[in-house]
Amino acid sequence: MKIGIVCPYSLDRPGGVQLHVMDLAEALQERGHTVSVLAPAAPETEVPDYVTTAGRSIPVRYNGSVARIKFGMFAAARVRRWLKRGDFDVVHLHEPGTLSLSVIAMWARLGPTVATFHTSNEHSRIMRNAKPFIKPGYEELDARIAVSPSADRTIKRHLRVAATHIIPNGVDTDEYVQAKPKREWQGTAEAPTIGILGRMDETRKGLDEYLAAIPFVRKSHPNARFLVAGRFSDRIAAKAARAGAEVVGELDEGMKARYMSSVDVYCAPNLGGESFGIVLVEAMAAGAAVVASDLVAFRDVATDSDGEVGAALHTVGDSVELAARVNVLLNDPKARAELAARGQRRAVTFDWKQVAPRVEETYRDAIRMEAEFHPHDTKDS
Repeated sequence: MKIGIVCPYSLDRPGGVQLHVMDLAEALQERGHTVSVLAPAAPETEVPDYVTTAGRSIPVRYNGSVARIKFGMFAAARVRRWLKRGDFDVVHLHEPGTLSLSVIAMWARLGPTVATFHTSNEHSRIMRNAKPFIKPGYEELDARIAVSPSADRTIKRHLRVAATHIIPNGVDTDEYVQAKPKREWQGTAEAPTIGILGRMDETRKGLDEYLAAIPFVRKSHPNARFLVAGRFSDRIAAKAARAGAEVVGELDEGMKARYMSSVDVYCAPNLGGESFGIVLVEAMAAGAAVVASDLVAFRDVATDSDGEVGAALHTVGDSVELAARVNVLLNDPKARAELAARGQRRAVTFDWKQVAPRVEETYRDAIRMEAEFHPHDTKDS
């Protein structure tokens, strides 16, 4: 198939959606498809050959983060040109609830069109205000994917339209399963290591709760080391250091896998706004014992169809309970190893080898739907 994928967020500052789009594109190419990605990006941004850039983005605060989006007449012309030249068998839009390239492509559609909805948000003023512009186009899509039941509930709540498929984000779990620990991040029986990783400048990632748990853990394990990795400002780094944590800084994908495979316990004390929890999948795949906040999205990721849970969950925002979960695992190495094993078994079910074929089949469903309802507009695929 010739597949066009639209990413609404800029590739200048990669986040979860951008990384998912790029990984999906590569997974589909490995399966023999021709893929083109359209995304905002500044002219100096290095991108793969299969990416067409739509120019600079503008930052907009959304869902506890900063979304870098592209909209307007210039963007619309770029989208229409890309769609016409691509002559795609199917077009896959990401986050068409965000006023960016995906919304434009949804309205300018020329053939079979699929959308993936990533966001989980109880209350979104932006989505409510944009509903008149989004919902009619969303109803006309040939297939609608939600990355989790939580994301599906968001679609229903704000747009009154249900997903036709629930397909999780994919992860190259082999890279995490095979990651080799790094000595400086590994703990010992006397000085275990606890880690967190992410965009710590965003309050919703739970850094404050993580730092607040440090004294409660150190009452039982005075030499425990708390590591903070990811992308954050000097101010955040200084705050972490003052709280007694070790600042690791930003890591590339390979080192991120090694980091997660090194720590005794990985913490994800996120406060909300998560529709999937890819960081849980990565940490569990790396063999870390995971302690995470009991968000619906995290619970969905950690729990398999038989009810086996691959992470220790704590009440959202409760640093004392977070510390208690960590202490239980540090006190019992056997229980910690068993939790890590359950987590790894769960994590590998999200590998691209299993997820990509499901996306592929959704494309075929969309092509069949378009052929049925618009037989003169759909080319042979």
